[in-house]
Amino acid sequence: MLIRFGYEISVNCQQPTPMISLLALRDERLSDLRMPDTVMTRPEVPTSIYRDLFGNTCRRFVAPAGDLTLTADGVIADSGLTDPVDWSAQETPIANLPDDTLVYLLGSRYCETDRLSQLAWDMFGHIAPGWGRVQAICDFVHNHIRFDYQNARNTRTAYEAWQEGTGVCRDFTHLGIALCRCMNIPARYINGYLGDIGVPVVLPMDFSAWMEVYVGGRWMTFDPRNNQPRIGRIVVARGRDAADVPLLHSFGPHMLTGFKVWCEEVQALPAEGSPHP
Repeated sequence: MLIRFGYEISVNCQQPTPMISLLALRDERLSDLRMPDTVMTRPEVPTSIYRDLFGNTCRRFVAPAGDLTLTADGVIADSGLTDPVDWSAQETPIANLPDDTLVYLLGSRYCETDRLSQLAWDMFGHIAPGWGRVQAICDFVHNHIRFDYQNARNTRTAYEAWQEGTGVCRDFTHLGIALCRCMNIPARYINGYLGDIGVPVVLPMDFSAWMEVYVGGRWMTFDPRNNQPRIGRIVVARGRDAADVPLLHSFGPHMLTGFKVWCEEVQALPAEGSPHP
């Protein structure tokens, strides 16, 4: 299947402001692109690319004083299959974990393992290690937090999400990650596109957050917010938590003046120059 995805984000700055965006696909999916998500800026400004410590594609630029709009519009091929599920997947003992997974066992800016450890062991210590334990964590988070855009707060941590019982997809994900890490299961934060393919459409579209958990000797997708296998996830960035993967990081004040995201199945490649959905 083909999925058209992209964004249009506008900001206003009082003075020239250096910025970094993490909005491009990771290298692992570039071979699946059928129409590249070339970034355009209005007005045109020079940009450069580098890879961060997590392998994410980062774009550097200086936003001019006044308005700036960033736009990308691409098409990617997808299997059309839902997220894989493997109830036989087992946890890996810490001593046998690959070196590069260990950082995802540690507490981080939004995932306070020290404050949630006792809660995690009290709730999930009796559950057999493996896929079932991770799914039990997802079930708890999904039922405990009430999704509410009106209660979004970019400083809310996993512990605060547990206390307040409300939030958005990043809060579901942070709490799920923290509880997994408390149980000695590596878990990492994902930011990406997730269109409403195979499920009721909910508008407006936004970028989504979910987590990948190391079980069965590999990274597997779990989504405490939706808590069901979904079709067509497109990973943009991975990190320890949301602090590692901001969509837009500015080194100075700016005002967000426009934000639009699209991600939907299409039957054919769009004609050159055709408007986005």
